[in-house]
Amino acid sequence: MELEEYLLSHTDPEPDYLKRLYRDANLQLLYPRMVSGHLQGRLLKMLTTMIAPRRAVELGTFAGYSALCIAEGLPEGATLDTIEIFDELQPFLENHLAGTPFSDRIRLHIADAMAILPQLAVREGRFDMAFIDADKRLYPAYYEMLIPCMNPGGWIIADNTLWDGKVLDTLKDHGTSRHNRQATEIARFNDMVAADKRVEKLILPLRDGLTIVHLKQ
Repeated sequence: MELEEYLLSHTDPEPDYLKRLYRDANLQLLYPRMVSGHLQGRLLKMLTTMIAPRRAVELGTFAGYSALCIAEGLPEGATLDTIEIFDELQPFLENHLAGTPFSDRIRLHIADAMAILPQLAVREGRFDMAFIDADKRLYPAYYEMLIPCMNPGGWIIADNTLWDGKVLDTLKDHGTSRHNRQATEIARFNDMVAADKRVEKLILPLRDGLTIVHLKQ
């Protein structure tokens, strides 16, 4: 906790609208720890600024914190399609996305990412950046689906790729975790990315693990 406070005190502050969102998520939503939060949010904003994507996509909106951080880093005229499968989150999302400085850059889709993502890529063009933070059991499927939807040189960022360290349990269980399917599928995703010669990759031990994948030109 002391180290985290030090890190945050030496990191740019989060905007007031993100502070309100974070507070309301903790008051109103189940599993508020799923919100990206201050440190990861500033990293997402900075990575987006560096990548400068014209089209970005997010799989798993949840409270909208990460979507707003990505939108903040987008260049003028760029868009983020963010996809959330749980329609009960729609009122919260619409309330907290509306009125923020970057809401016009975000298009919210209440839908199954596996169904809508290929349609978006075909209809409106492939993506330069993707952020995966949806159903952990589908990470391998998301990755296989995303690759053909990305432009050459694109970037894929995946959250929770250490799953509280439980990916190590899969090594002891010979590639499976009998008690945690999420850990099993995240470990399989990690192995897929590590073996993929089409990409450069890096796992950062930030929060619950953040994987950064760069598609080679």
